[in-house]
Amino acid sequence: MSRYELRFSGAGGQGLITAGIIMAKAASIYEGKQAVQSQSYGPEARGGASKSEVIISDGPIDYPKITQCDALLAMTQEAANKYSHDLKEGGVLLIDSDLVKNIPVGNFKTVAFPIINTAKNDVGREIVANIVALGAMVALTGQVTRANAEKAVLSSVPEAFIELNRKAFSLGYERAEAAAKG
Repeated sequence: MSRYELRFSGAGGQGLITAGIIMAKAASIYEGKQAVQSQSYGPEARGGASKSEVIISDGPIDYPKITQCDALLAMTQEAANKYSHDLKEGGVLLIDSDLVKNIPVGNFKTVAFPIINTAKNDVGREIVANIVALGAMVALTGQVTRANAEKAVLSSVPEAFIELNRKAFSLGYERAEAAAKG
């Protein structure tokens, strides 16, 4: 039985919990796998530490907490410093290259690109940075297909924002693929 553990981490207000929920939805509803999502955030509504954890498995999930992270998104330096030690050997660390300047060193692959600036400058709205990051995590982890993850995204946003989120997801997916190759 395979078990894959992902953590979306950064600051409150970055939409990381929503990204985790959508990833779990893609895995469980559209891929037919078992998935569990949990979340934690500081007392601050915006700006405090925030994380969303997703476990995806082909079989039952007996323990719903991360034991050894396969993939980590770090949207802040604090998150990178705090959680990179949880990455398993050979895991993937995705960072926002504008916000994480001191890249943690470890036996894992680091992929970096400006996630928030991609949302702001290339999609046109900073608020979809979480969907850009989600697209990148889907590309880097391979735990759900691009098509099924996109279905989960589009079924989770208001109709008026479907095209905005579709573009954000696609750009995140494509930028992560390019960054991983480069």
